[in-house]
Parts: sequence; structure tokens; C-alpha cells
Amino acid sequence: MRFQANAWWWYLLGGLPVAIAAPLLPTSAQLLTYAFASACAVGVLVARLRAGKADQRRTWWLLAAAMSCAGLADLCWSVAVALGHPGSGMPAVDATYFAMYPLIAAGLLSLPSTSRYGSKLVGFTEAGIALCTAVVVTWVLLYDPLVRHQPGHPVSLTVALYPPLDLLILATAVRMVVASGTLRGTNLLLLGGAACLLTADVSYFVSAALGGSWAGPGPTVACWVATYSCIAAAVLHPSASTPSPPALPSSSRWVTVVYAVVVLIGPAATAYSLLAQLDRGVFDALDVVVPLAPAAVTAVLLVIRLGHAGRIEQRRALDLQESLRQQSQMQALLRHHALHDALTGLPNRRLLDDRLVELLTGGGGGGLVLFDLDGFKDVNDRFGHPTGDALLIAVGRRLEGLLTPGDTLARLGGDEFALLCPRASEAELLERGERMLAALRQPVDVGGAELFVSATAGARQFGAAAGPTTVLSDADVALYAAKAAGKDRVLPFDEQLRDQQLQRSRTAEQLRAALAADELAVHYQPIVALDGNRVIGVEALVRWCPPGGAPIGPDRFIPAAEASGLIVALGDWVLARACRDAAPWHARHGAGVSVNVSPRQLAEPDFVCRVHRALEASGLPGAALTLEITEGVLVGAGPQAELTIAHLTALRAIGVRVAIDDFGTGYSSLAYLRDLPIDILKIDRSFLPHSSDDVAGQTALVRAIVDLARSLGLITVAEGVETEEHAELLRRLGCDRVQGYLLGRPAPAAATAHAFAPELVAS
Repeated sequence: MRFQANAWWWYLLGGLPVAIAAPLLPTSAQLLTYAFASACAVGVLVARLRAGKADQRRTWWLLAAAMSCAGLADLCWSVAVALGHPGSGMPAVDATYFAMYPLIAAGLLSLPSTSRYGSKLVGFTEAGIALCTAVVVTWVLLYDPLVRHQPGHPVSLTVALYPPLDLLILATAVRMVVASGTLRGTNLLLLGGAACLLTADVSYFVSAALGGSWAGPGPTVACWVATYSCIAAAVLHPSASTPSPPALPSSSRWVTVVYAVVVLIGPAATAYSLLAQLDRGVFDALDVVVPLAPAAVTAVLLVIRLGHAGRIEQRRALDLQESLRQQSQMQALLRHHALHDALTGLPNRRLLDDRLVELLTGGGGGGLVLFDLDGFKDVNDRFGHPTGDALLIAVGRRLEGLLTPGDTLARLGGDEFALLCPRASEAELLERGERMLAALRQPVDVGGAELFVSATAGARQFGAAAGPTTVLSDADVALYAAKAAGKDRVLPFDEQLRDQQLQRSRTAEQLRAALAADELAVHYQPIVALDGNRVIGVEALVRWCPPGGAPIGPDRFIPAAEASGLIVALGDWVLARACRDAAPWHARHGAGVSVNVSPRQLAEPDFVCRVHRALEASGLPGAALTLEITEGVLVGAGPQAELTIAHLTALRAIGVRVAIDDFGTGYSSLAYLRDLPIDILKIDRSFLPHSSDDVAGQTALVRAIVDLARSLGLITVAEGVETEEHAELLRRLGCDRVQGYLLGRPAPAAATAHAFAPELVAS
């Protein structure tokens, strides 16, 4: 790759010895050298074009044609010299050679303008100025002294054509420089080739006018070879394969100096010509007209050029204004994106923080309502994330319609929103929150489908010492409390909620340490079959008695474990310990064990494997294990419910039973009782009568549940049996099993072993 990038340099380096040695060769050999150099250039140009490695293909094809004409003419002249004929005086060959000049000029003209303000005519004004100036100089320094006033050495028409043709190349080269806007390697090499050709031809013209050989002096020979080498190297340069970048026209100080010099060249050359003619005593109209006419044209072109430059500057100024305007718009757009949610267009967390700081530092009062959607994850699971995104957009628009002047509604991320209300009291804050929750209870049309969602909110009024972080944290605490209280409501923050959150966090950390130190215990409560009053199983209940401290109730550490995610590790530990303790009881008495399983455990992809490991490690058969779950984990749709059903179906295949805990306090859907993998219904203690006033009503409810379970082939277990009246009522209604303080309190494994009768058999 490096060699290819530097191939142009190696080509020039290889052509240098040829250019140096060519002047030392005989005339015929010099002509062959020209032919060889031009043939090499043609070969390089054609090879690069066929390989598709050159941009602006028309330019390179024209230059290849020019090199071909030069090489063919040089070869013909070489043959003529070798046959003893002079190398000049061959009109067809001369015409072929001179065709090189317009072809090179056409190639340079075909290079496109890369100026930002360019057109197809860009650079032609400068080319005209250079051409007129060169005409004056050529007339004064070449034609007038060497052609008009050298009668002893008349210049042939062929020789006389070289300077005009060189002027053509000069004009197109100037146009190329101006049009490119910036000189890259390829342009510099082409410019170098034009300079070499100009030097060779001027040297040849002067030599021929002074009576020299038709083959030309040494500098002419060397420069002609260098011309071919520069053109070939130009196509090899890496910049020949890439378009040139746009460039603004230059308005630097040196350009002004160049134009000033050009303006002075015409008058200076005219003055020099007049003085020279006066010295020689010869003077005619051509000595005035020829220098002054191009000078006059140069002046006109300079006026045109300066006017064009003024328009360019004006356009540049307008473009600068437009660029500044676009930059300002882009900065405003970037600021908007930085401060607004990309999905809903609502203010984001950053903008909410800024406005919250302004309100708190301003001391104007107010408050914040933080809320999120209930069951949004189920929408994503059931309908897909595009529907979920559309729902969030619709919710944002609906809530925006409830805003009052000064309010800020922000989306903090996911399905969480915040409402900032300046100057609102706590009562007004709660009223605003209730209005928003009421609006969200209405169905939302998403893609032609009606979705029903609700939201839960926590409100925090600003206090004297409240900071932005504290306000958001306290509103989140109130939101958590509202969810724990049943969702679809708004609760205000108070210090007790913060204390409860801190207590949950401390409890979770202590529980993590207790689990690692094996400080927990599993107690077992007997489950009795009413048919024969036999203990046929136990329910495993976790207990925590810190060493040297008071026992911590499940109502405290279970919610903390749920909130922290520690419930998975805790559940695995309880399952393993219960299976290990129950294995000998089952072997001796046929007793089984029931273990509570949290929804978080059922969400684990490898839950079935975890149960398998516990059974295998303990030796307890699957038929002796019952998993107790809540109603909510089986009701609904989506991947989570499907995963739970798949787990329970796989476990029932090895004999594990499934019990619905606290039946009747949740969804109580008849459909899931019929269709889902369930074996046992546990009747919640709240259905048992607690006084003589509610016996009839509660009895009817229990009878309905028992009859329903019996019709579906399910076993019923009543919890919270504390009196003989409860036991007798349940026996009369046909309930299968009971548990409660009347029959036995939860006790450690050692004490539970004595609860089984030797003759106990499995039911």
C-alpha cells in the first residue's frame, strides 16, 4: 500500500536520469527518448483508467490522447532522421505533434470547479488576464525582437506556433489553479508539466530564432522529457483517485499583489517596447497597438474580476449569516433534545431538576407528584414495545391537557412521570394527582385497540429544608407506599414513610447477613385431615430470631426481601431446608410439606431446576411437596404468566402439587381454577365466622368455595382454625383439611416430629 501511494514519486525519480541524459544523445536518439517517455505516460494513464483508480476520467483520456500524438510525431521524426531526412518540414507529422497542445488544454479545462461559488466559467477571467499579460510579454520579448527584427534568421511557421500554443496551455493552467481553489498533488504535477512544456518551447523558439538546430538545445530536450514524466506522475498521485474538497475562493493579500503586478506589466512592457524601438530608430503602429490592446483587455477583465469578487464576498457574507442562523438553530435543537424526552417530547429529568431548583431557591412553594403506570410491563409483554411506546405518547398527550400555567409535566424514564406544581398546597397537590389518575382510568386508543391502564402516585409538598434530591426521593417513597396500599391512588409523603423505607433497607441488609450466617430457622405448622383428625403434612414457615435480639416477624422481613430481591435466595434456602426436614417424616409417616413460593421466584428461568436440586439433595419425592402460590401469578397474560404455568406444569409432571394460598382474597376467577395447573385451594381465615352475627353469611361463602373445589376435583384446606366451632363447621361443610392454632402452632423441626402418630398413613 505504501509503494502504491508513493508510485508517482518513484516514477519521477526514475524519469530524472532520462531527462538528464537525453540532451547528451544524438538527435535521432533524443527523438526516440521522447517517444519512449510519451509511450510510458500513455501506458500509465490507460492502465490507471482501466483499473478504475482515477477520478475525472475525461481529463485523463484527453491527456492520454495528447501524449499519444506527441509520441507518434516523435517516432516519425526519429525514423526520418535515421533515414537521412531532416526532422522538420513534415506537415502531417507537425500537425500531429501540435494536436497535443489543444488536447492538453481540453484536459485541463475538463477539470471541474471545486469552488463553493464556482460555475462552469469559474477561472476564465483569471485565465484571460494571464493570457493577455503573456501576449504582451511574448510580443515584447520574443516576436518583436526575434521575428520582426531578425531578417537574417527568418522563423518558420512551425516554430512561430510554439509560443501561441504555450499561451493556450498557460491560460488553461491558470484556470485550473483558480477553479481548484486549492492545489493538490495532482494539480501541482499537471502545473509542473505545463511549466516544463512552456520552458522547453520558449527555449526552442529562442534557439531556432537565433539560428540553432531544429532539434533544440539541451534544456529544451530535458524539459520535454520532464513534461511527459509530470503528466504520468499526476495520474499516479493518490489525489487523482479522490474528488477534491470544496474550497472558498481566496481573498488573501498576495492575490491583490499579483493583480497589481499584472496591471503594471502591460504599460511597462509597452514602455519598454517603445523605448527599444526609438533606440533602433524603427517605429510603427504595431509597436503600440499589440502591447496596448491586450493591456486594455486585461484592465477590462480585472474590472469584471473585481466585480465578481465583490459578489463573492457578498455571497460569503450572506452564507456566513445563514451558517450562523443554522448553527443557532442547531444549538437550540440540541438544547431541546438535551432537556426533553425523545419519545414523548415532554421535559426530561434534567429539565425537571432545573425547574425544581428554581422553585426551591425562589421560595415560592409548590410540590411534586410522581407517578407511574400500573401494569405497563404487561402491555409491553402482550402487545410489544411499539404499542407500549404509543401508549406512553398517548398518556403524555392526555396529561398535557390537564396542565395549568406554570406546571411542568416530565417523563423521567420508562413509565414514570412527574408533575411539578408551583404554589400548590398539599390539598391542591393531591387534588391535581387525583385528576390525573382519573383521566388515566379512561381507555386509551392505541392503534385502533382500547387499552385500560391506571397509575399510582406519590405527592411531596416542598418544605423549608427540602432540596431537589430530597423532594424526588420523598415523592418516590410516597409512590412506593401507594403501590403497597393497593395501587391506583395518590398518597402524600410524611416522615413516617421515610422511616419505614429506611427500616426496610436496614432490615434487608440485616437479613442478607443473617442468611449468610445461617441465623434463620424454619418452623412447621401441622395440616390436619378432618377425616380422622390425622396430621398428614406441615406448612413450612420461615422465622428470624437474631442472636441476642427479639424475633423479627415475617410481616417485616418478607416485604423487605421482596423489595430488595433477596426473596429468591431466601426462598431457595427455605425450600432446601423444608425438603431436608420433611424427608424422614415422609419416609416414616407418609407426611408431606407445603412451601410458599413468591412471584419473584417463579420469574426465575431456572426455577424448575432449583426445585429439582432441593428434592434430589434431600431425597424427598416430588409427590410429598406442595408449592403454595398466590392467585395473582396465574391470572393475566404475557410471558410472565406463561413462564409460571410452564414451571408449574413441569413440576406437576413429577408429582409436585400446587396450592392457591389465601383463596378468595384476590381475583377468584373460575376460569383459572378450571384451566390452570392447581391441586389445592387454601381458604383464607377471613372467611371463617368471628362472631355469632356473621355465621350465616360466612358459612354460605365457605360452603360455596368447598362445593366449587369439590366439583373441580380440588382439595380444600382452611387456614386460621382457632376454635372447635370452626373445626366442626368445616367438617360439616365437607372441607378436607384444616390448620390453625387450635390444631398446632408453628414449631421447630424437632418439636414437629412428635406431632405425627406412628400409625399415620398418607391421605
